[in-house]
Amino acid sequence: MNERIRAREIRVIDEEGKQLGIMPPFEALRVARSQGLDLVEVAPTANPPVCRIINYGKYLYQLSKRQHEARKHQKSIGLKEVKLRPRTSSHDFETKRNKVMDFLREGAKVKVTIMFRGREMAHRNLGFNMIERLVQEVSEVGQVETRPRLEGPNLTAIIAAKKAAGKSAKATPASPAPSGQPGEGRGPAKLNPRPVAGSAVAAAAPEASKSSESSGG
Repeated sequence: MNERIRAREIRVIDEEGKQLGIMPPFEALRVARSQGLDLVEVAPTANPPVCRIINYGKYLYQLSKRQHEARKHQKSIGLKEVKLRPRTSSHDFETKRNKVMDFLREGAKVKVTIMFRGREMAHRNLGFNMIERLVQEVSEVGQVETRPRLEGPNLTAIIAAKKAAGKSAKATPASPAPSGQPGEGRGPAKLNPRPVAGSAVAAAAPEASKSSESSGG
């Protein structure tokens, strides 16, 4: 930049993108200084190297702003985690459920963790029931990827976003079409009924109850 440019000749482009031709760096710098701007090398490997006359401070600010916006709008496909207790209140449950749905809509996977303390370990069925309820309530946008399992004192499950979580499921009426008549486009929306996601959770509950009885005995 400016006096640090060492090439014998450079191709110069002004602030508006117009080519000023090929000239020695000192002459290009004189033109830049006369406009209160900087001479910045933008293509050092070109023959001859290409330099632009710009406001370097403004350029850095705009570059930083664009990078910030890019990071802001970039989708996070990582694994998020939401923690609950087996006796979480209805209000807190709804708050956590809404957070799970927001993560799923962003395309992230969600690890749901039910944390047990002390005597709560004897009532792990409450945790299975809570996860089953959560899965059913977010079934429009998510489905079980890893069914509930015990990890030490915690019960965990992973819910992934549905690829086709769209408006068609919301627009589908709840009442089925009369028998013998076409469903008028309702059929495809009923291929993924809500009980499917919950069944994976319910199937895991007996296993945990057996392990609880064996450990208690």
